[in-house]
Amino acid sequence: MGQVSRALAAGLAVVALAAGAPAYAQPPGASIPGAPPGATRERLPEGWRLGDGELVWSAPGPVGAGGALIEFRSGKRTLGVPQASPDQRTFRLPLDGVEIGPVGELQVVAGTRRLDAAGTHRAPGERRLSAATEPPAPYPANPVDPGAAGKYRTTSGEYALEPVRLPGYAEPVEMRATVVGPTDAPGRRPLVLFLHGRSATCYQPGNDVPTLHWPCKPGYKEIPSHRGHLHDQRLLASQGYVTVSLSANGISSQDNRAADFGAQARSSLIRQHLARWAEWGADPAKAPGSVRATKPVDLSKVLLVGHSRGGEGVNRAALDSVSPPPPAEDGQRGPVSWRIRGTVMIGPTNFGQNPTPDVPSMTILPGCDGDVNDLQGQIYLDGTRGVGRGTALHSAVYMVGANHNFFNSQWTPGEAEGPAFDDAADETDPVCSPRSATRLTAGQQRAAGSTYIAAAARLFLAGDDRVRPLLDGSGLRAPSADPARVLTHAVGGNRTPAIGADAPLTVTNGRVCDQTATSGDRACLPVDSGPGRSPHFASWRGAESEPGRNAVTARWTGPGTPVRLTPERAFSLAGSDALALRVIVPPNTRGTLLDVAVTDTSGRRVTLGRVAVDGLPGSGMTASHWAREVRVPLKAAAAAGVDLERTRSLELVPRGGPGELWLMDAWGWRPGTPAVRPVPLPRIDIGRLAVQEGDSGTRTYQVPVHVTGKGSGTVKLAVLDPQTYVSTVRTVTVEAGRSTVDVSFAVEGDSRYDIDRDHQVAVKAVRGVAVGSAFGGVLAENDDPMPTITVTPVADAVTEGQKLVWRTELSQPAEVAIETRWDLLPVDTGAELSTKDVDAEWLSGVGDVPDPERPLSANGSSLWVQVPKGETSTEVSVPTVTDALTEPEESLRMRVKVYQEEGEWPDGPLLTGRVTDAPRR
Repeated sequence: MGQVSRALAAGLAVVALAAGAPAYAQPPGASIPGAPPGATRERLPEGWRLGDGELVWSAPGPVGAGGALIEFRSGKRTLGVPQASPDQRTFRLPLDGVEIGPVGELQVVAGTRRLDAAGTHRAPGERRLSAATEPPAPYPANPVDPGAAGKYRTTSGEYALEPVRLPGYAEPVEMRATVVGPTDAPGRRPLVLFLHGRSATCYQPGNDVPTLHWPCKPGYKEIPSHRGHLHDQRLLASQGYVTVSLSANGISSQDNRAADFGAQARSSLIRQHLARWAEWGADPAKAPGSVRATKPVDLSKVLLVGHSRGGEGVNRAALDSVSPPPPAEDGQRGPVSWRIRGTVMIGPTNFGQNPTPDVPSMTILPGCDGDVNDLQGQIYLDGTRGVGRGTALHSAVYMVGANHNFFNSQWTPGEAEGPAFDDAADETDPVCSPRSATRLTAGQQRAAGSTYIAAAARLFLAGDDRVRPLLDGSGLRAPSADPARVLTHAVGGNRTPAIGADAPLTVTNGRVCDQTATSGDRACLPVDSGPGRSPHFASWRGAESEPGRNAVTARWTGPGTPVRLTPERAFSLAGSDALALRVIVPPNTRGTLLDVAVTDTSGRRVTLGRVAVDGLPGSGMTASHWAREVRVPLKAAAAAGVDLERTRSLELVPRGGPGELWLMDAWGWRPGTPAVRPVPLPRIDIGRLAVQEGDSGTRTYQVPVHVTGKGSGTVKLAVLDPQTYVSTVRTVTVEAGRSTVDVSFAVEGDSRYDIDRDHQVAVKAVRGVAVGSAFGGVLAENDDPMPTITVTPVADAVTEGQKLVWRTELSQPAEVAIETRWDLLPVDTGAELSTKDVDAEWLSGVGDVPDPERPLSANGSSLWVQVPKGETSTEVSVPTVTDALTEPEESLRMRVKVYQEEGEWPDGPLLTGRVTDAPRR
């Protein structure tokens, strides 16, 4: 949860000089805003600076605009999401209530990737692998290959309508799209709608640095990201689907300023286009030529396909088409004349972690995704468990060696009209280097992507169950995707829950572990556990630690020790053909053998069979602790007289050498795809309220939480403490018939200056509820003036060996440390104090060294003076040293800079300190 408030902690000040007395203050070390006392001697790391009330990081080269959030962090704590310069080189975070903390812990992070340090794909504690990893062996071929071209002739064209205004977006958003469809297919045809993700919006021919301006400036051209899915569209059109790919550059340019980073805006744009298609279906004469040229569409059969942040957009559009969002936030109001039968998300973001549970989905996880590299899209599966009816199939498709950008040809070098780059071009990575055996070329990756999008269309729109084994973990492949190695697993569909680690569970020879912990005995996957993170354990933006997200883990040194899982209540496998397990083993391992057994409530036990589990190719760049789906038939249970309706426990018995596993869940499985009809769940949307703190007393404010629809359910609420920046997570019941959930904050009024205090709340569905806007809260705005600052000289004319001393005083104490900036300047006349005229330790504290000797201002240092919270004064000194030289009077000169609310640093007073030789004996 980013920090958002408007008052600046570091110095909205008015300086008043003591009458007739020049003054300047400089501490013995450079004080960084919000840093603890122990950090006052630290220098900002390379590439970082403070200026104009902002924390600024400058990259050595452009950082491509992508789906992952670029965040400033202090250790594990998120400081906020900075705004990028148009060329994506400079990132600025206003210090509006942000306490930086130890400067040595500053980080720039995109997903789990460090951008401000060498080895940007490496997480802390990870290592490079010295040898390349072989790709997994290919699966047997599925009898039906959805990647084969169809029999229909196709046509293509574009349309451009009047731009639309979306709530919260200053600039209008374009209504432009590319249409590809069949010309000779019978009847009305299903519609497949594509939405690209966040990327640069404009480029200047001859310049390889694109921008995020909108609209594009004169001399620049738009980057046509919406044309990047033509390869997918042509395949689908030949198979009889009408396809449309939308342009969303206007959203990409502005979405980082939105609390949900564009999810609601993208949903509104999708539904704006669908509403137009509904109008054109009713009156074809009004349709653009590109739409009239293809076959009419059947809007009761719509598949949404989204890439990157477009994936989160199509997920929200599926929800909004069943449960409308609050009118004030919605950019498309009116009747819903379509039905979303399924969604496809490609390398998607999932910031809110609130998937639409009762709409079938397929999520492609690129194994070498260099943008959304934590593969947080996995939560589009895992996050649906227990939330809705459970009959919608949710599939994960892990594509070994695929990067993020190559799914869109307009983001692919050598094919794009504008600048483009390979987001996984790490020549040293054994899995993702373009030279490795596991890495896919752009053409191979797009062919595999098109094939699996076509599989989703065939299953979700055409109801062809013959392609289900390609998506549900059945271990078959589509030859059209070769040579890509594509692995799948699924939840929902014809599965019945057996064991999950979030419910009470007793584990023998293993333990229940915390998915979101990164250290300690409860952690599933500590940060120093070796190469490859886990998509299943992707963190929630609402809280660093999230109770109730568990798995089971076990280690063994030899064969035969059973890992036994006994839930609080017996479970039923009756009616299932097989027991399906989602099991993770360490990357780059092969042949983990496990015997699988079950015991019923009467004590009868049977071994169902043996499974072999291989790890994925993994490196420091990959999120490769990913579950493989394995199944054992249940026939042996009936022969042994085991009562599958009353199954008591599950055992996994290692057969082989040392090993390790993580079990995500176990299910009763049978073939087939059940019919799904989304039922509107009660929906929650969190808003934001801004209030004045007041001068006295305590007022309680209710967070605007909107509940619509019928029924009850449960959610997780994460509440951020604005003082400690630690979130508390609790489970809350959404009561039937109520239009809100009670989330309130007490705001204490006072007459002291403070920063704005942002009481942030995030919400996540647990059971029986759908979540739209997941982030909100109460912003308590400071309404007290900044104290007047007075700087008085205590000793501004001394002999060498003594200290120059000033006192900085406030007219009244503040509820936050008060900071001002002080710049060392060259002296106008006479000799300037040099780097050898001051104490070496003090000099080190301001980021300088004595040798070679030079004027004290030569390094251009700017320092900060801090009056601590609750205090009214502080003394600072510049310790000088004696020497044996006979010298004229020397001086230093400094300018006070005081931050103003408009974001500028106007010149304050000019201060001078003088030093003369000490008396000689």
